[in-house]
Amino acid sequence: MRKLLLVTIVVTILVACGRQIPDNYWDKNEFPNIYPDYTNVTVPINVAPLTFEIDGKADDVVARLSVGEDELVCGGTKIQPDADDWHRLAEAAKGSAIDVEVYVNNGDSWTRFKPFKIYVSPDSIDPYISYRLISPSYVTYEELTINQRCLENYDESVIYDNMLCSENANGQCINCHNYQQYNPDRMQFHARQNMGGTVIAYDGKIQKINMRNDSILSAGVYPTWHPWLPLIVYSTNMTGQIFHSVNPNKIEVFDSESDLIAYNVDKNEVMNIENDPAEMECFPFWAPDGKTLYYCSAHFEYSDSVTDKGLEFITRTQEAKYNLYKKRFNPETMQFGPRELVFAADSIGKSATLPRISPDGRYLMFTLAKYGVFHIWHHDADLWLLDLQTGKVRNMEEINSPDTESYHSWSSNGKWVVFSSRRYDGNYTRPFIAHIDKNGKGTKPFELPCADPDYHRQFLKCYNVPEFMRGPVTITPQRFADILKEDAKSVKYVSKF
Repeated sequence: MRKLLLVTIVVTILVACGRQIPDNYWDKNEFPNIYPDYTNVTVPINVAPLTFEIDGKADDVVARLSVGEDELVCGGTKIQPDADDWHRLAEAAKGSAIDVEVYVNNGDSWTRFKPFKIYVSPDSIDPYISYRLISPSYVTYEELTINQRCLENYDESVIYDNMLCSENANGQCINCHNYQQYNPDRMQFHARQNMGGTVIAYDGKIQKINMRNDSILSAGVYPTWHPWLPLIVYSTNMTGQIFHSVNPNKIEVFDSESDLIAYNVDKNEVMNIENDPAEMECFPFWAPDGKTLYYCSAHFEYSDSVTDKGLEFITRTQEAKYNLYKKRFNPETMQFGPRELVFAADSIGKSATLPRISPDGRYLMFTLAKYGVFHIWHHDADLWLLDLQTGKVRNMEEINSPDTESYHSWSSNGKWVVFSSRRYDGNYTRPFIAHIDKNGKGTKPFELPCADPDYHRQFLKCYNVPEFMRGPVTITPQRFADILKEDAKSVKYVSKF
């Protein structure tokens, strides 16, 4: 049985939000069980206030947040610091920490839990992220949006709503939002099915592009903008799905074929850059120097008698082991070199996808799982880090959880990563953010802060593909809808740019 100490104190409140520290309480040498779990996390100097609640029974809660002699006392069923007070404390704690004491009342007695810290990094974070919100069902995707959220407060708005153009039998699916160097004025996303096409916004000009062409496998799917050229590389994918009734990975998204193409925004030209029929190329990503393109690819050969590639792939899904590759690129001649192996995941019986390079060009972060390419549905998927200077690769155990980690994105200063995780319930993906130091070491991730700490447990949507942005997209959803209702501009196929 734990020994509890009864303490009586007198407190002078310097700053308060209407509450006081209780005079009498028991001390308990355990951290409070709070949701979200913000105990000993590291946050950026400019992040919105962290709100939390006791994860369990509590008649009343009081929390003291302090930096030296400056303190803020909040209470109620939820701890929700005032934004001005929070930012003042964060500024005072810059490079150190906010000390947090939590007092919980059950019945007639108060308990003070072991204090914890919220470390405040002097490294700021990009002010916005965007993501797709989608239900975790397997039969509908109508009610989905691409949203943007200000990380410095709780403001959220819709970039595009899937139902603005059409619905039901004539519905759409929107996905794959992406930006050039975090610039919200240079973005793209796809609309599938009715009125489908690729929407590209470039410095005020908005176009709907029909990228389908007899010389390429499909329209562009997973994009990556060149750091400065009007050039987007896509994978082209023949995608299918498998639905499981027993396997804990409830759904398997796979490619029966996939290639890489490059699209010149200015010239409206497209060309193949990797289309080996025995290779499944996917998830391209540019290095920040604009001279190297990274991607993943699995070697997969069909039987000579195959009549349905999708059906054969379903029976051999777990054979799909993706490795990481790169291609050199000359920005002056616009020509790509041959592929080069970067990391052979198949040599350890694994599959590596989603290569993302840090802005300083040193680190390559990727997801690793037993097989396949769409790791967001794999409960064993973890984030790994490859040091491109030393060649060392490791599991990022400090930010991973026992459940899914995937779809990661570096901040523009390379100090933070945001990723989707199912760590709380195994079903819903939520955005988590972690600080990455100069040695590639991550801190304990923290969940995207919300004005109401219980928001994510009540919000029945998954966050998909979180991407950092330097500011908000200012094009209205209705303007995007008007563009989608227009006829798409067909691309011109070329053998080289």
